[in-house]
Amino acid sequence: MDVERLRVLRELADRCTVAATAAALSLTPSAVSQQLKILAREAGVAILEPDGRRLRLTDAGHALVLRADDVLAALDRATAEMASYAGSPRGRVRVALFPSGAALLLPGVLERAARVGVLIDAQDVDEPAAAVPQLLADFDVVLTHRDERAPTLISPRARFETVMREPIDLVMPPGHRLAGRSAVGLEELADESWISVRGGFPVDDVLESVATVTGVQPRVVHRINDFAVIEALVLAGHGVALMPRYVPLRAGLVSARLAGVRAARSYELATRPAAAARPAVAAVLAAFRAEAAERSGS
Repeated sequence: MDVERLRVLRELADRCTVAATAAALSLTPSAVSQQLKILAREAGVAILEPDGRRLRLTDAGHALVLRADDVLAALDRATAEMASYAGSPRGRVRVALFPSGAALLLPGVLERAARVGVLIDAQDVDEPAAAVPQLLADFDVVLTHRDERAPTLISPRARFETVMREPIDLVMPPGHRLAGRSAVGLEELADESWISVRGGFPVDDVLESVATVTGVQPRVVHRINDFAVIEALVLAGHGVALMPRYVPLRAGLVSARLAGVRAARSYELATRPAAAARPAVAAVLAAFRAEAAERSGS
């Protein structure tokens, strides 16, 4: 089977449509369709079937995508090894990170990677953890986050590794009636207005899971994914919020632990199953582990 046709199949599995696959590979849709037809003949079985106006993978197609992952990963490893013999940098790694995680870890990760000759192309991506398998179509490493009570994502085409736990604290304006407390129970905030992030993101998931444990349902009045804006609203007295502990707080804000419950988000690194065998990717993963350990004090 032709390697480039396997690459076309993998892109289709990642991007779901022929048009999106063509755009990613700088091909025409007709060229993509032709390559897939030839690959099916090479495979000797049907790997695609109609699904309305789209195509979907058959069981054989899904199996071939997994083998395509293995073949393309082996080629990446060979390229990296040959580059090391030529004395060039060990590679370039594409990394996606959620914004607050990028602010906390990326500066140190860039420094650690540069020391071993690895270049990182970083991009902040504000997507729920469920989007990670799709993000791996464009990135070698994805740093995502989730409520620590939520189950780890499972995908046959993605590998996940937890690297850090970050506690989630209550944030209040300085004049709040509970501002002098080191710990506050959610039941003491039953009448408060809450400012949270959009549903599906870890801080809101933590708020919902704490509410389930305590039986107190918070009244969320604003949903904003920018922590700086949330801080500004809390400081102005428009509500209280949950904030990750390692995010620098705006001067004047007061924080307290949530009493009686564990509230935290987990940082997870996601890669293709075979990607960690590439020296450059392995170096970036090691840099994240070291930086996360230093930042969390573990």
